[in-house]
Amino acid sequence: MDSQVKSKKRVADHGEVFTAEREVNAMLDLVKQETERIESRFLEPACGTGNFLVEILRRKLAVAKRRYKRSPSDYERMSFIAITSIYGVELLQDNVDECRERLFEIWDGEYKAVCKKECSDECREAVRYVLSKNILCGNALTLLRVDENGEDIQNEPIIFAEWSPLMGGMLKRRDFRLDELMREQSDSSQMTLDSGESHLQYSESENAYIPTPLREFQPTFYRKVQENG
Repeated sequence: MDSQVKSKKRVADHGEVFTAEREVNAMLDLVKQETERIESRFLEPACGTGNFLVEILRRKLAVAKRRYKRSPSDYERMSFIAITSIYGVELLQDNVDECRERLFEIWDGEYKAVCKKECSDECREAVRYVLSKNILCGNALTLLRVDENGEDIQNEPIIFAEWSPLMGGMLKRRDFRLDELMREQSDSSQMTLDSGESHLQYSESENAYIPTPLREFQPTFYRKVQENG
């Protein structure tokens, strides 16, 4: 996206101004080593149409291509892990839709370039499914889901899926509440959050409250994660 503004009305209503590509790259270069680690997780709390996330994905895919271009199956698996590591929260649904599509198109373009005839529609479907769980419509300040008008939905916290790679191309999915992931780990003053029952447990060894998953899923082959949800 070349323009930093979609409309004056959106700026007035939502303060929506997108970060330019030069600034995106300058900021990401401050953590360059992490942006080039395929499995390193990134969350953009006001992702817009994905300017930061798109560039992070490009960097991860460049590393995957450099390392695995001679093995389409390995490239497919590692590029899939790159997708699972990228998260975003955005207030406006049209931006969420555009962000998901931009990320998919970048991934798919590189996928076709490397894997060619070995590309799988099942893998594409799985990538779209992951993006539907990782790029969500919500309020990054209240950590609640929002409705079509961008208004908070009470008692509906933002819930993200954690995707952990296992041996043999398997993935383990666990769902967590974002408010608990972002909560101060040592804060024991309030164990019940306004948005519902807490899933924090105290760990004596860590001297902290550790989030526990809302749900855990059986390990699934990465191409079939959409069948497990």
